[in-house]
Amino acid sequence: MTRFDVLTIGNALVDVLAYADDEFVARTGIERGAMTMVDEARSDEIYAEMGPATEISGGSAANTASGVASFGGRAAYIGRVSDDAFGKVFSHDLHSVGVHFEAPLAVTGSPTGRCLVIVTPDAERTLCTFLGAGAELDESYIDEAVVASSAVTYLEGYVWDPPAAKEAVRRAAAIAHGADRRVALTLSDPFCVERHREEFLELIERDVDILFANENEITMLYEVDTFDEALHRVRGHCAVAALTRGAHGSVIVAGDDVHVIDAHPVDVIDTTGAGDLYAAGFLYGLTHGYELATCGRLASLGAAEVISHLGARPAEVLAELARPVLGG
Repeated sequence: MTRFDVLTIGNALVDVLAYADDEFVARTGIERGAMTMVDEARSDEIYAEMGPATEISGGSAANTASGVASFGGRAAYIGRVSDDAFGKVFSHDLHSVGVHFEAPLAVTGSPTGRCLVIVTPDAERTLCTFLGAGAELDESYIDEAVVASSAVTYLEGYVWDPPAAKEAVRRAAAIAHGADRRVALTLSDPFCVERHREEFLELIERDVDILFANENEITMLYEVDTFDEALHRVRGHCAVAALTRGAHGSVIVAGDDVHVIDAHPVDVIDTTGAGDLYAAGFLYGLTHGYELATCGRLASLGAAEVISHLGARPAEVLAELARPVLGG
């Protein structure tokens, strides 16, 4: 029995978003446009220097789960938060949009993680992440019944940094395949790929059915100079790859089947969550039996909606926006 369309597993974070100029980003010493891990003290320092901020429950995989639910799908999430103000907000936000999240709030260990998102005038975002409790995810959080009853288990590449979390997602992948379910992976970030290239290549070949990556991530994974070279390499590496190219849209490849998907027209405000909501639309379509090209159009729609405003969660009901795409 399929209880959930998509189960996502990742680092549970609260996003703290603020606009700033390039000079501010330079002063932080953080790589512009990338995600950089920081400790609690450094996170506090940068937070203190930020201007007015908006605090929104986030985390890549949780954003995807929220997107699936907004499209009308059945979504579940596995992650670790603490019994603190941010942890309670995170849990409430997921429940409020209909995502299944039953992990108990941790009373020991680190505080709930947070991601400082600095949005520059060109809508690029620079992320400073303190994983906190999210980094303490381990196998005890993997609910075998939830994994086995989910059509797709979606793994966040960021989880590959903490060793215990890595083992947790390996176990989840094994349970999913043991139940004849599919496993999806997002590469998450170019620097994440650089840190874990060999393990990612092995994981994709052995355990991943559906791969999500942007152009920088996929070329870095295969250490090639062009997108076309990377496309050729990934074609024989996993069953389905959905590769995004920003304003140039995306390409979906499944063996000899290739679909070029246009980007959905939008005025870009903040690119935070674009990849997360792209994955949400694609996985919603896939688990509801739509052809790959339609899955790609739903993915493009999800990404466009989330970059039209500040924050990484949908501001509108995606199921309503998707009606024209689905012929409704």
